[in-house]
Amino acid sequence: MKIVVLERHSVGADVPVQYEHLGQVVYYHNTTTVQEVSERVGDAEIIVANKAPLREETLKNAPHVRLICELATGFDNVDLAYCKSRGIKVCNVVDYCSGMVAQHTFALALALLEKLPHYDRYVKSGAYSAQDRFSNFDLPFHELEGMTWGIIGMGNIGRRVARIATAFGCRVIFYSVTGASSCRDYPQVDKETLLAESDILSLHCPLSALTRGIIDREALGQMKRTAVLVNVARGAVVDNLALYEALVEGEIAAAGLDVVDGEPLQSSNPLSRLKDSCQLIITPHLAWASVEARTRCVEEAAKNIEAFQKGQPRNIVNP
Repeated sequence: MKIVVLERHSVGADVPVQYEHLGQVVYYHNTTTVQEVSERVGDAEIIVANKAPLREETLKNAPHVRLICELATGFDNVDLAYCKSRGIKVCNVVDYCSGMVAQHTFALALALLEKLPHYDRYVKSGAYSAQDRFSNFDLPFHELEGMTWGIIGMGNIGRRVARIATAFGCRVIFYSVTGASSCRDYPQVDKETLLAESDILSLHCPLSALTRGIIDREALGQMKRTAVLVNVARGAVVDNLALYEALVEGEIAAAGLDVVDGEPLQSSNPLSRLKDSCQLIITPHLAWASVEARTRCVEEAAKNIEAFQKGQPRNIVNP
């Protein structure tokens, strides 16, 4: 069975990707353009991808494709309806990085809440060595305990974040975009209540027609001026221009982003203009990418392929 791995580098050179036991494999370091995808999948039966566009224009000349295996949980790079019309199954990797993404959520939130970039700069500038007292807290900060932590996206990652926030002494509330959440462990509230009451608001929802731009100028205007926004979901769930304006105008206190709308970050994105890391921290879409998580991702993708070959497909997202 011909397997084409379009984005070998997406999981890093330090993590082995060895699928030869599953078939004849061709590896590409990276594949980004429509033309590259079209040329490389022509004789593939199984495509392994992450962000490469997989839709009619890239798959129409690939008549043998039976399975698209994502090296990720997200699958917004794939046209599911088109694949279903072709009988192409699409599978993803589930829950391989939930712990790491939850960890990064708190790394961002705590760095902003405690003003760590400011105090790190203060010490390294020599100002701390020059002062005449043992401590400095010129930029006030607050305890997480007692705050309200709001969540959009109460899936595997959202629930982990909720448990950790509870351990910190937070009150946790969440909003379900679809209204169909099965979570009964925390209060489910409407969007307006979530925005108005959250001291920390973290986003863990997939990108869909319902979630695209869910945090827009109107939503940001309903948040507390002291609120911190954390987005470790998809960049487009937040209106980046609206967030820039809200931060500049002080409508919210700070934001921690692991994702932006258009990656890598473009110079045309207004968020690139903000240089104060106490106001905005952006990391380069790495919340999922611990060595352990990337290794699990590769291994789980192999299990998905093997299960499909045995006629027992798993983690199918377009049944």
